[in-house]
Amino acid sequence: MESERKNGVEGKGIMGSNSKSFGVCDLLLRVLALLLTLVATIVLGVDKQTTVVPVKLVDTLPAVNVAVTAKWHYLSAFVYMVVANAIACAYAALSLLLTLANRGKSKGLGTMIIILDALMVALLFSGNGAATAVGLLGYQGNSHVRWNKVCNVFDKFCNQVAAAIVVSLVGSAAFLLLVLVPVLKIHRQIN
Repeated sequence: MESERKNGVEGKGIMGSNSKSFGVCDLLLRVLALLLTLVATIVLGVDKQTTVVPVKLVDTLPAVNVAVTAKWHYLSAFVYMVVANAIACAYAALSLLLTLANRGKSKGLGTMIIILDALMVALLFSGNGAATAVGLLGYQGNSHVRWNKVCNVFDKFCNQVAAAIVVSLVGSAAFLLLVLVPVLKIHRQIN
C-alpha cells in the first residue's frame, strides 16, 4: 500500500477522475462512437434502389423490362450490421450517461463499462465483416458458383452500403480506442 502511495496510484480506478485529459478523451470517444454508429445505422437502414432490368426469357423474343428493387433488409448480413450498429449506438448513449454520472466514483462500474466496450468492438467488427463479405460478392460476383455482380446495376445502393461500412468501421475504431486508452493508462501507472 505504501509503494502505491509513492507511485501515485492509490485511489485511481480504471476510470479514475485524477486525469482530466483521460475523462475528456473518454467522453469525446463515446460521443464520436455514438454519432458514427447512428449515422451508419441510418445510412444503411434507408438504403433502397429500384431500377429497370431487361430480362431475356427466350433468345428469339425481345427482352422484357422488369422493375427490380434492392433493399438492405433483403440480405441478412446487412440486417445484422444495422442491428449491431443500433445496439452499439444505444449502448454508447447509455455508457455516456453512466460515465458522466460515475466520474470515477465506482471502480466496478468503470470496469463493467470497459468490458462492454470490448463486447461492442467484437459486435461491430463482426457486423462489418459480414456486410463487407456480402458487399464484395455484390461488387465482384463469384464466377465459381455463377453469382453475377449486381453493383453495376444497383450502383447507388452499393455506394450507400460501402459508405455505411466505412462509417461503421470508424465507429468500431472509436470503441476500440475506448478499450485501449484505459489499458495504456494502467500500463503507465504501473511503470
